[in-house]
Parts: sequence; C-alpha cells; structure tokens
Amino acid sequence: MNLLRKLVLPLFAVIFYSSGVSGRNVANYQVIPLPQEIVQNQQPEFTLNKKTRIVYTPGNELLKKNAEFLAEYIKSTVGLKLKVQAGKENANSIILSTGLNSQNKEAYTITVSKENGIRISGASEAGTFYGVQTIRKSLPSCACTSVAFPAGSINDQPRFSYRGMMLDVCRHFMTVEEVKTFIDMMALHNQNMLHWHLTEDQGWRIEIKKYPRLTEIGSVRSETVIGHNSGKYDGVPHKGFYTQEQIRDVVAYAQQRYITIIPEIDMPGHMVAALTAYPNLGCTGGPYEVRKTWGVAEDVLCLGKESTFEFVEGVLSEVLELFPSKFIHIGGDEAPRVRWAACPQCQARIKAEGLQAKDGHSAEDRLQSYFTTRVEKYLNGKGRRLIGWDEILEGGLAPDATVMSWRGVKGGIKAAQQNHDVVMSPNSHAYFDHYQSKDTKNEPDAIGGFLPVDVVYSYEPVPEELTADQKKHVLGAQANIWTEYIPNFKQVQYMAMPRVAAMSEVQWTQPEKKNYERFLTRLPRLIDIYEALNYNYAKHLFNVPTMAPANK
Repeated sequence: MNLLRKLVLPLFAVIFYSSGVSGRNVANYQVIPLPQEIVQNQQPEFTLNKKTRIVYTPGNELLKKNAEFLAEYIKSTVGLKLKVQAGKENANSIILSTGLNSQNKEAYTITVSKENGIRISGASEAGTFYGVQTIRKSLPSCACTSVAFPAGSINDQPRFSYRGMMLDVCRHFMTVEEVKTFIDMMALHNQNMLHWHLTEDQGWRIEIKKYPRLTEIGSVRSETVIGHNSGKYDGVPHKGFYTQEQIRDVVAYAQQRYITIIPEIDMPGHMVAALTAYPNLGCTGGPYEVRKTWGVAEDVLCLGKESTFEFVEGVLSEVLELFPSKFIHIGGDEAPRVRWAACPQCQARIKAEGLQAKDGHSAEDRLQSYFTTRVEKYLNGKGRRLIGWDEILEGGLAPDATVMSWRGVKGGIKAAQQNHDVVMSPNSHAYFDHYQSKDTKNEPDAIGGFLPVDVVYSYEPVPEELTADQKKHVLGAQANIWTEYIPNFKQVQYMAMPRVAAMSEVQWTQPEKKNYERFLTRLPRLIDIYEALNYNYAKHLFNVPTMAPANK
C-alpha cells in the first residue's frame, strides 16, 4: 500500500466521524499532539451553538485572555461568534478554570456532558491554555451552526517541560509580524520555548543601546552569496534588526501564549558582525566585514582582553532587561582556536589562568571554557542560567551550564552523565533546514541532508544509555530552523510544517502512546487548520506536486 492510500483511506474515516452519518458536525478529540488519555462515554453529547458562552473565573485576566483566544479560534474555524464573560455559567457553556491538582503545571482536564457543558481545568493558566488548544483542534473545519461534542473526558499533560523551536533571523531577517506568526504556529503545536537566534557573522539583529554600532553597522551585509558559497553574489544589501521596544512587544505576545523566548547571543564565535562594528574586540583588530558567505569564520572574540568581557556583560545586561527567561543562550559553537593560538594577549590569559592542555583538550579549549564559566558566573549573579550548544563541553563544562546537544546525542549523554541538564536537538532528527524529499531538484534550496516526517516522529529524546537519575536531566527536545538557505518566511513555514507536528508528539506525548500510522490519520485535521490560517506547508506526505515558496 503506497503512502497516498495510507493517508486517504484514514482521511475518509476522519471526515465520516467529523460529519456524522446524518450530516452533523462532530468534534474529534484525536488531535496533534495526542493527549495522554481520552475517554468517551455513551452519555448525551454537548452541542456548541451560537448561544454558547465561554465563561472564565472572575478577576483572572490570564483566563480571560484564554477565553478570548478560544472565542477567536471557534470563530475562525466554524464561524460561530461566542460571547466571553466572567462567571454566570450554565449548561450551554465552556467553562475555563484553574485549580487542577497536579505537580505538572501544564496539565489540564476536559470534561464534556450535556448537563455541565465543556469544562477545562488547568493546573495553571498555561494548562488551561493547552486544553483550549485541544478543543480548538477537535473542531471540524466548516461553516457550522452547531458542533456536537461527544461526552467524556480528557486527562493530559506534557511529557517534557522543554518543548522548543529555534528560529534563526540572522542569516535572513524576519519581520516582527512574521515572528509573531511563528509564535502562533508554536502555540498550535503545544510548544513553549522559542529559541531566538539573534546574532551571527552575517548580521546582528538586536538593538543594544550601549553599543549602537552593533545595529548601525553590524545589522547590514552588503550582499549575499548565491547558493552554496558559489563565489557569486546577489548584489543586494540585506539588513534588519529589532528595536528594544519591538522585542518587548514580541516577548509579551509570546507570554500571552505561554511561550518563553530564550535569546541567543552567540559567542565567542560567530561574532564577525560585532567585530565589524567594534574591531578592537578581535585578536587582529581587523578590518572586518559582515560576512556575505556561510560557514565558520576564524575571527572570534579576543579572550585575552578585559574589554571583551566588559562588552559581553554590557550586551547581556540589556538582554536580561528585555527577556525574563531563566535561560540565556550564549551559543558557544564553532569557535576556531586559530586566532587565540597566535594572539599574545590570549596566550597571556592562558598563562595567567594556568590553563593547560590535557585530557585531549588544548589550552585554547580551556580558554573557551574559562570564558563560558566567567559568563555563567555573571548570569548566575543575575538569577539566570546559561545554556549553550554542545561545544561548551570542550575544555570542561561550566558548573551550572545546560547543554543543547546538536552534533548527534553524544554531547547530551555526556552532559547528563555529569549531572547537567540537557535539551536534545540532534541534527539527525531536529534540523528542519534539511531537505524533506530526495527529489531535491524540485525542492527549494536547503543546506543538505534528508529529514522526512517519519524520521522526526521516530525520535526518542531520552537515551537508553542513561541511568534513571541521569534521564531526569533531559528537559526535552527542540527543532531548529537555520536560514542560510531560507530567504523568506513562507519558506520557513514550508520547512517547518508538517514536521513540527511530528516533533510536537515527540515533545508532548508519552512514547507508548505514539504510533506513526495513527498519527497520519490525525494529520489531515491539523492540515485543515494550516489551510484556514493560510500557512505554507510541505505536501510530500500526500504525493501531490510540491508548492515551493516564492523568493519574495
């Protein structure tokens, strides 16, 4: 049986169940990500109609916002405009509340009956929000005067506390509205951590008032290489950055959807844009140019100069004011040692700190570890935690650092075995800048690789090599969208969906509940939402011609 038949036959079953034998519109609780427990009974169903009210606990502004979200979702999906009000519930109500007794603050329950309406109770307002998402995704996509909700209950909570997506806006800039749409995409998939990659060799995207040249100079590259470092350029300047006011707006937008934004200020490597603005921060003093090509640059921050640490702390002090996240990502990846090895000031620092080559690590590896530990101490003093890519393991791991494992899973295993927290993000399963089809000639350009939906879905973030106590250090999983070869937001969406649907079940659903064939039967309903929201998604699963996005 080919993939198209595998999808189309279950799709008929979904439509049949949604519409009902008599042509009625019926909600379907088999959503993505799949709840942990769904129990339906033979009691009378609840009917959603134009007289239904969405009711929230009086005085709770967060629940009020959740209720307004639900009203918006229902209107956009089935066309019913429902009234939102505090208290005053009746049998024809959807009631939002908190107070669910659970140690997992993102847990929720839904009970449905004709007598008591739909009741969504969360262990916190975040839990209630995920219950709202389940109701939203259970709706049929149609213009309806009513929708029948089968009686029963849903008991649900996420498997992992960290359910992330990374968006790189440095290689190709995304507008504020596009970032907000990305946040909406995450909310639809029950994700709660947006890793926002804000600085790179190819562009600095965050306003730092103490260092205005970072955006005046560092946010602009003169042109961009065409294709895979072909030596040919497009001749078009690429620029863009976010003001601090815009960042506050985006952070607030994400918070309303229970998404935490983790900023990444990549250091000590991937800093050529900053070096172009402030050449004194490098080992050679330049001249530097915001990079027009992709890959790894040998020019990095000079770690022998005390002014470098003053710069780093000056930047981070403003970053901390903008982002309340407990995690601050410092990158730490792909920092060549060439400049440090030849730099008298870096070598003097190595000597002064007694950094020695041993255990397979060079003295320059130890220098980066010194840098990471010093930055971590600064962040800890401000009540924050450092997180970085798995290269921060090289030369010794800073005392309280959290590792994001991207070069496979070995870095994550090593960190967890050292009792450090870990976010699993291996390029084998979580890099959405890879091709989705082997027919690359008919695909938009990508960095390489091949990552279809089924491989994403198959990922298990908790390695068997770990002991029970070590497994507790795996906070969750994250998918990444690097944008060297993704020039616009439509292509970001195309690369994300529906792979993000598969990742959402990796992050949310208990492994024993996962089943790829059944996932495929649930996917068409989520695709209906993509269509309604005008999201650009890849259609490889349906064996139909791919709609590659335009480059504008």
